[in-house]
Amino acid sequence: MIELLVGGVITLLGFQETVESKPQPQGAVVVNSQTGAMAQRERVSLEPMSQLQFRNVIRQAYDYSCGSAALTTLLDYYLGMNLEERQVMDGLLRFGEVDKIVERRGFSLLDMKRFVGALGYKSGGFKAGFEDLAGLEHPAIVPIHYAGFKHFVVVRDVYNDHVFVADPALGNISFTAARFQEVWDENILFIVFPNEAPLNSAMALSDKDLRILDDRTVNWLAFREFPQITKFMENEADELSSGGDKHYIRRK
Repeated sequence: MIELLVGGVITLLGFQETVESKPQPQGAVVVNSQTGAMAQRERVSLEPMSQLQFRNVIRQAYDYSCGSAALTTLLDYYLGMNLEERQVMDGLLRFGEVDKIVERRGFSLLDMKRFVGALGYKSGGFKAGFEDLAGLEHPAIVPIHYAGFKHFVVVRDVYNDHVFVADPALGNISFTAARFQEVWDENILFIVFPNEAPLNSAMALSDKDLRILDDRTVNWLAFREFPQITKFMENEADELSSGGDKHYIRRK
């Protein structure tokens, strides 16, 4: 009887070692847990932080291409298109003002408006208050000035006194409401309106997004990714105004 018991234990241990030695799917780990006298093994899927950080965000390919990456993010993950940043850059160059794009080394909201119009979408540049931003039904591209540079990001939503954005340089990050209002450039936002509703937007907030990054972390990420980011949006408000695209949302 003892020999049979010992043999059974050896067989069980050998089976466990065999299971553990098999290649696990990428990102999967086996976790041991103990409940009373019962030992349990459970496979848990882990996702690298880098993948979570840039989930549903188009990462800008160049230090000057935050505008095209932000617009590609909006077109792909909100409007359901399947474009690459290179295609959007080509479209912005085709329908935008090439001389000004070259001079400022970047794209403007006016360039974006012309391009999305060619794609068949209505859009608009607005000047708004923070309460208007919190009540938006659509994600919006906004210019910000932060850590010494000017930049485009996509505002996904405002939740629990924090603004969650898709940043082409840093990924999914959040600002406190007070800090966002400090860095929001001229209170300008740009909205591309869907042709059909409702949309099952991949940019909607999920439980994974509800984490807070303080200013120190955001600042560290910014300097780590782009130590010297080109400043290229100095005359953004003037361009929108001259193109007849600036509208104003009155505060309630």
